This record gives sequence, C-alpha cells and structure tokens, in this order.
Amino acid sequence: MEFVFEKIHVPHKHSFITRKLPLKTNDNVHSHKNFELNFIESGSGRRIVGDHISRFEAGDLVLLGPNLPHCWELQEEGNTAPAFCIVTHFSEDIMNSDFFKIPELEKVVALLKQSKRGLRFKMEDDYQIRHILEKMTCLEGLAYYIEMLKVFYLLLQIKEREILSNPMDHTTIFNRNLEKINTVYAYVFQNIHEGVKLEEAADLLNMAPGSFCRFFKKKTGLTFMEYVKRVRVGMAAKLLAETDKQITQICFESGYNNLANFNHYFKSIMAKTPSAYRKSFN
Repeated sequence: MEFVFEKIHVPHKHSFITRKLPLKTNDNVHSHKNFELNFIESGSGRRIVGDHISRFEAGDLVLLGPNLPHCWELQEEGNTAPAFCIVTHFSEDIMNSDFFKIPELEKVVALLKQSKRGLRFKMEDDYQIRHILEKMTCLEGLAYYIEMLKVFYLLLQIKEREILSNPMDHTTIFNRNLEKINTVYAYVFQNIHEGVKLEEAADLLNMAPGSFCRFFKKKTGLTFMEYVKRVRVGMAAKLLAETDKQITQICFESGYNNLANFNHYFKSIMAKTPSAYRKSFN
C-alpha cells in the first residue's frame, strides 16, 4: 500500500467542505494539511490512522489533525451494497482565526488540538450527527457554518473518546518528500497565469520529466496535469464568485483554450457548471 500526499481544495469563500464519498477496497494511506472529520455512513473494513490499525463499522466517527497519515480501506466480505462516508475538511489555520479565539470556543480549540493523534468518538446513537452531516452536504454560506458549530457542540458532549495513534515521528524521508511536493505546489500556484510547464516542474526537483511524473503520481495520487487542472478550476471558482467577468473570459484567464473543456473539468471537480456555481453566490 502506497503513501500519498493529498491536496484538499476547499472552495473559495468556504471554511469547510462536506462531501459524501464512496469507500474503496484498495485505498492509499494519505495525509493532507487539513483537519478531517470522517463519519462512516455504510460499510466496514480496515482503518489506518498513524501507527494505529483497527476495524471500522457503520456509525464510526473520527476527527483527524493535519498531516496525520490515514486510510479507510473497504473490505467487502461478500457484501455488494455501496459503502459511503461523509467527510468534512477544514483548514489547519482555523484555530488562528479571530472567530475561534472567542471564549465560547475554547473547548472546540482544545478538541482540535487533541485530534493530532486521531480521535474516535464512541456513540450509542449517531442519529443527530448523521442527520446534520447529511444536511451539510447540500448547504452553503451561513446556514452551513451554523450546522458545523452544531457538530462541534455534539462532539463535545461525547465523553467517551479513543486516541488512535502514538505521537508521529516524521522521518527524514517523509519530510524530504513533503518538501519536494510543496515545492511543486508552490510552482504551480505562482505560474498558473503565465503557463505551467512539466519540464520546469521536473527541473525544480532535478528530475527527468518521466521520473518526475512517476514520483508526483506516487506521492499525490494525481498526475501532474490532473493537479494543474484542479488548481485552474479553483482559480476559476474564485473569479466566478468575486467578479462579473464573462464565463468565456474566465475560461481563458484560467488557462483553458476551449470552453467545452473548461465546463467539463469545472463540473467534474465542483459538481456544478460554472454558471450554476456563480448563481449560488447571488
């Protein structure tokens, strides 16, 4: 099983993103800078969090801190019914925001600090949290944020919690690989307007293009060009939300030369067409 570094794209003007995702039989162990709240809606299998390996079942709820390696690997065991989890990602900088510095949220901040080793919440009844998380997959704006605060409130009411992983000792190899990936991420963001070139990205790591492509795919789970497309869509989402520019103009400014391709990739990543995404901010 490979280990990959994942880059979670939280849509512009959002602090959190909640999605319903399928569980996989051969998932990769991965890490990202975001906090993650993972609720197992259906299915069972093997859970890896740091150096902790255990079984998960429907109803399991786990909060993970940034950069903590993890994986939920579905084990079908003859059950062909679809298996899903509801995942919420939010920024690692959220505790530094002015809003989270108010006294009423001190316990929430303390909970987030505890999650650096992974926290499993042991619940007798998951109905309330399940209902809110399901609703959050369809909400935006203030209504979404209010529901997220309700989730934090309910998490604090759960007294029985299990710390999953021992303190992580990030090895030299881990840190070196993470530094390389972050160098590539920075290059893409800095050059997305002028044009991103595979050869230039490979040169940053002193690699031949072929070796670089294999390295990037192995460590991120995405091809280099797939990652670039996601960054372009994120930039387009920002322009759609903050400007009145025509969609065709935004298409070209985001690095696309074909409106049909732009619409296709935008919808595949954001689950909405560019026009529908813009309307959600009106």
